[in-house]
Amino acid sequence: MKKRLLLILGILILLIVGFFVSKKINLNPNYEVGQKIDSLNGVAVYYNGGVGNVDGRALAEDGYNLGLKYQCVEFVKRYYYEELNHKMPDTYGHAKDFFNSQIKDGKINKQRNLKQFKNPSKSKPKINDLVIYSATTLNKYGHVALVSNVTENEIEIIQQNPGPFGSSREKYKLLNNDGKWKIDNNRILGWLRK
Repeated sequence: MKKRLLLILGILILLIVGFFVSKKINLNPNYEVGQKIDSLNGVAVYYNGGVGNVDGRALAEDGYNLGLKYQCVEFVKRYYYEELNHKMPDTYGHAKDFFNSQIKDGKINKQRNLKQFKNPSKSKPKINDLVIYSATTLNKYGHVALVSNVTENEIEIIQQNPGPFGSSREKYKLLNNDGKWKIDNNRILGWLRK
């Protein structure tokens, strides 16, 4: 009985260590960390390897903090800075922190200087909106992506750092119930718009 317990404990420890190591290293031999894998309006999406990989801080030429290189936050902040000429007043924070649940639908999120919409909202998502995902047990920082396309019943997002084998683009159903638009993904808290 004691040997079984030790074996189970050993396996659990190996699984936990393996999980954390896999978040840091590049498991996909098809890409190198920092390699361009996609773009939106000329703003590059880079490969990050493991989702927890950190390769230093990215700063704009004027010193504006874009975030940790190749993380999801760095891409959306770099996109908003380069494509939309937008600087966020609060330049720090994890992806999930972009959404403030205390702000009413359609009101200004002062930390980001963007309008905030809850999922669901009376406002339909638009191209260039930031989509904010909640944290999970395995990802305590959440996630953030950009809306790259919208149709009547679907949105496409573009993202950086979806994991070593994740895609830079994903599509979700867009539902309209009683005049409210919902992106059909329970992790999506809402979206922000310039």
